[in-house]
Amino acid sequence: MSSRLAGLVVAVTGGARGIGREIARQLAAAGVRVAIGDRDADAAAATAAELGQAVQGFALDVTDTASFREFLAATESQLGPIDVLVNNAGVMWVGAFDTEPESATQRMLDINLHGVIRGVRLAAPAMAARGRGHIVTIASAAARLSPPGESTYAATKHGVLGYLTGVREELRGSGVQLSVIMPAVVDTELAVGTATGAAKLLQPADVAHAVLHVIARPRFEVTVPRYVGPLSRVVEVLPQRVRDLALRRLVPNQVAATQESSARTRYESQLLAPADTENSNDDD
Repeated sequence: MSSRLAGLVVAVTGGARGIGREIARQLAAAGVRVAIGDRDADAAAATAAELGQAVQGFALDVTDTASFREFLAATESQLGPIDVLVNNAGVMWVGAFDTEPESATQRMLDINLHGVIRGVRLAAPAMAARGRGHIVTIASAAARLSPPGESTYAATKHGVLGYLTGVREELRGSGVQLSVIMPAVVDTELAVGTATGAAKLLQPADVAHAVLHVIARPRFEVTVPRYVGPLSRVVEVLPQRVRDLALRRLVPNQVAATQESSARTRYESQLLAPADTENSNDDD
């Protein structure tokens, strides 16, 4: 697989920590030139320094069009035309729907959904003009399944899948590939305190491996673990009563799981903190 990736230029959003950092690490090990962008510019620079000369770190706010445009321009200036954009940045608030702060709702919509839309809108036209390119988006199994306690988060991921499905058809014949990675719960700060349900707890390396694999062999939808995709489609055709029973066994109730979780409280205080103190990871 490394031979297919060597020499590519890949930009990764939310790349200073968690899944984004591991994606950058595995890409660099495969001979890829990597630009990582993160709201925490110091962390982005430190991560890039740790990962080696093939990795560059930049400031990036995915909620700001000028910042995203500058990140892409800086990547191209220092590394060359972008072959792949990995939309990874994301945040998650967990709890009962009627206790979710308005500010948390807005942050998830701005970063998880509009951040992806912004990245595609800014990167895809240049790729299409060159006749080649690939945009990989880290979504979540919540794009197919909606755990209690993650209603708005799931809505953003459903939105991402719907948006990419439409844009993919618009880009047909342009040479630009779109892929969406939908992992179950991953062991990162974003998911701290949550339950995994019937699936095993994933590691950032599992998601990063899926990203490298889909860059080498493009597909539109990828679930991690693989069985999540076929299983969700089977559940969808069941009668509603049976479907509800099945989902209660398979999908964790995150309202119950995160009650009185001090670790969750710490993460969410960062989510609602001013921009200069916030960091970004993505998984579910």
